[in-house]
Amino acid sequence: MNAGMFPSTGSAPCDSNMSRLKFCANISWLYTELPDLTQRICAAASDGFKAVEAAWPYDTKIEHIQRARNDNGVKVVLINTPPGDMKAGDLGLAAVPGREAEFRQGLQLALKYANALDCKRIHLMAGRVPVGSDRAEVASEMESTFVQNLQYAADVLMKEGVTGLIEPINTRITDPRYFLDSPHHAAAVIEKVGKPNIKLQMIAQVPGRNEPDSAGELKYQYLFSLLESMGYTEYIGCEYKPLGSTSESLGWFRDYMTASK
Repeated sequence: MNAGMFPSTGSAPCDSNMSRLKFCANISWLYTELPDLTQRICAAASDGFKAVEAAWPYDTKIEHIQRARNDNGVKVVLINTPPGDMKAGDLGLAAVPGREAEFRQGLQLALKYANALDCKRIHLMAGRVPVGSDRAEVASEMESTFVQNLQYAADVLMKEGVTGLIEPINTRITDPRYFLDSPHHAAAVIEKVGKPNIKLQMIAQVPGRNEPDSAGELKYQYLFSLLESMGYTEYIGCEYKPLGSTSESLGWFRDYMTASK
């Protein structure tokens, strides 16, 4: 289990024999009432977060993010590789045949930001099944491309002390065309890649992907207690859609931090 594993989360007490969980605010999903990433970093710090993650920080100058990070005393713990041409329907390139050169260029840009921000995790986005293609017919070629690109990325990232993450996205609600569509699929890909610095991140609340204490199928009190009992020490990324303002959605976070003092 790795960075960003459970972005929508819930509160649970922490006893003295358990590890206190660490949370990072995904500022691509939270604080969207503020237009700029640097403002969102400030807002996250004001709400008590010690770490943030962002999907695509590339429209913001590195030095501006560095200044906001340093001024607010937070860590940047995860960014994504560039999505490609989103207007044309791209959402990552790692599994898209014929786009290998673009994936490598995007990886270098992500690594430039990661190194400058001392960010040790990069989400290597798989991408979508091409429009008009049958998933079953292109699955083998896309998986082969994905594995080869991940092996290349793993070697590049290893030299910099960075972990590469992959994330399955459900195709029923979130993105019908995303290639990596289940945890089982992701685990199989990781086994084929065979590199120790390629790992899995997961996301949740079902079905609405709202704050953890909203109505949903997952009981985060139980999940938090389980992670504590396992001694989980990586970050839990808060990647959810607040029903109101972000600060109003953080009652679960304040409760957890108060109970775990």
